[in-house]
Amino acid sequence: MTSQALIRPAWTPVTIAVMVGGFFVWWPLGLAMLAYILWGERLEGFKRDVNTTTDKFMSSMKRSGFKQPFAAERTGNVAFDDWRDTELRRLDEERRRLNEAAAEFEAYARELRRAKDQEEFDRFMRDRRSRESGRNDGPIVDGHPA
Repeated sequence: MTSQALIRPAWTPVTIAVMVGGFFVWWPLGLAMLAYILWGERLEGFKRDVNTTTDKFMSSMKRSGFKQPFAAERTGNVAFDDWRDTELRRLDEERRRLNEAAAEFEAYARELRRAKDQEEFDRFMRDRRSRESGRNDGPIVDGHPA
């Protein structure tokens, strides 16, 4: 995530209060908040996928000669039009590189979270095994380990 949301999609007191308040005001608001709490984590990936798909679609439409309805027409000044086209291509390339960098960072952060979770789990299992082996190694007095 590149920006901090005011309300995270998680079961926090704030999100629960907003959801309950939404149900009191108008039930679709509460339902929308419930959906955000349950599936809000998927929004970033959904937005990225939609942006990638629309970028690919629009670039294929440009190649096929499709005119965008609100696209700037040629001004008649060849030098300016060439400069503008060059700048727009440069900006498209920069946007593509930024999207790739964001995807790389998301994968890196996901891998860090996975590694941290694995480390915590391994520590738990080590502690559990040491407790179990410590209990079973001592002498047994009255049916209980000493």
